Amino acid sequence: MGEDEDPEVVNRIGPGLSSVSSLGMGVIQDLRRAREAYERREWVSAYQALSGLADTELEPDDFVALATAAFLLGRTNDVVQALQRAYQAKLDLGDVPGAVRVAYWLTATLWGAGEVAVGNGWLSKGQRLLDDLGQDVVERGYLQERVTLGHIMKGEFPDALQAAAKVTEYGRRFGDQDLLAMGLHMQGRLSIFSGHVADGLRLLDEAMISVVAGEVSPIFSGVVYCSSIEACQEISDFDRAGQWTHALTNWCDAQPGLVAFTGQCAVHRGQLMKLHGAFEDAIAELRHAAARYAESGGDPAVGLAHYERADVHRLRGEYDAAETAYDEAAEHGHPTQPGRALLWLKRGRRDAAVAAVRRLLTEREDPVHRSQVLPVAVDVLLDIGEPEEAGPLAEQLRDIGVSFDCTALRAAGCYAEANVALARGDAESGLAGARHALDRWHRLSAPYEAARSRVLVGRALRLLGDEDSALADLTAARTTFAELGAKPAEREAADLLSEGETPGGLSPREVEVLRLVAGGKSNPEIAEALVLSEKTVARHLSNIFTKLDVGSRTAAAAFAYQHRLV
Repeated sequence: MGEDEDPEVVNRIGPGLSSVSSLGMGVIQDLRRAREAYERREWVSAYQALSGLADTELEPDDFVALATAAFLLGRTNDVVQALQRAYQAKLDLGDVPGAVRVAYWLTATLWGAGEVAVGNGWLSKGQRLLDDLGQDVVERGYLQERVTLGHIMKGEFPDALQAAAKVTEYGRRFGDQDLLAMGLHMQGRLSIFSGHVADGLRLLDEAMISVVAGEVSPIFSGVVYCSSIEACQEISDFDRAGQWTHALTNWCDAQPGLVAFTGQCAVHRGQLMKLHGAFEDAIAELRHAAARYAESGGDPAVGLAHYERADVHRLRGEYDAAETAYDEAAEHGHPTQPGRALLWLKRGRRDAAVAAVRRLLTEREDPVHRSQVLPVAVDVLLDIGEPEEAGPLAEQLRDIGVSFDCTALRAAGCYAEANVALARGDAESGLAGARHALDRWHRLSAPYEAARSRVLVGRALRLLGDEDSALADLTAARTTFAELGAKPAEREAADLLSEGETPGGLSPREVEVLRLVAGGKSNPEIAEALVLSEKTVARHLSNIFTKLDVGSRTAAAAFAYQHRLV
């Protein structure tokens, strides 16, 4: 202590300096703990710790970390605020590339929240900063990713594919795993959409390998996971969808408190549960998915959860619940077709179902979306007795299945062609196709679809005169439907089983036609009474004559009276 220093003054100041020092050490420790929680992907702890510190105590990258944690916890408003602070902090330090990266994240966040105009403003701001910088930095690749998505949103797919290739090139050149994964993924999805499915899947797989290996940051990982599974669902590649959904589930479970991506993960689990016949579990999981979307502040993608749930209710015969779920899907902007057309068909609204599928066939010309419509279109057209219109559509589905080389689509194509063949009375072709479909659905552990194929096998065997074998397959199918709780399909199988008990082996529809013939009705009158085409009535009459071994309407009518069908 110097000669001029007052001991009392020193004593008064000393404790204050000690308190300031302790306070500084406390902030440093809090910041260190926050950063460590972030690195461990403990998002709740990281968010609470970072948001509890003053802005002056955080560095620019801490704001980015806070925004990331907030996004993963579904706190969109906090994301935007943290990123805006990060942007300004980066600029204050002269870190222009860092500011551009933040502008990219603001654009992505705002687009995702539906604020496209504001997001476009941040994209323009980032582009201007890069223009002023005049350097070729990796951030140009990030803004290119937004440009690619912009082309996709406008339907400019060739331009989008070229832009995506540039994103991949930037990722490779700068060794940026996030950018590389996104570029490969976008190229893959666009390739699939253009019909180059095998090439597209290879690109998706390459991107996914980096994600599964943990080389990609959390937000990009979640995007690639969910979008890849969605792509697999669109082309009915359920093998891949199952593998990636399992990986996504493990990824979500490893991050305590994670909200983002968990809704879509639940949707994909629900889709697989439906495929594997766990209908009750699927409904519960899809409801859970909707709840997770609500927890994250809502998302238009919740419409898919409602649509998938509606499909399950329809298969179970819960038609009112299905109608309500389709309405909920529509409220969130998700298309309700072609599933709703099948519901209308079950409720007797044949004209509405036919009009819907014919419209969809004119609208969905690309192979990916057309592959989702064709199976339904064939079913609807055959139900109203139009095998000649359904035939070419079944062939298209077969060709798409071969091109995509996905087991489920191949199975769907076989089923459709077999169904058309049986409607035309070609039992041998119908039997072969139905057995191919049955085998493929069995390989995918899809009991509902396998049972539907077994029904076709039974119908074909009956036409071939092998009634005992037909009854065995129809009984097995009915048992499966009963176990699944698929009541409409169970009733239809039961009706087919009862056909073996009708005189001459006539189907219920053929009995209806025969009764009208016996009543003296002409083909046009029968067509009008049963809401069928005259061509279909003629086909039914041909089948009736063959089964009863008669050669005239008079003889057929006599059979009807003899066996008390009238």
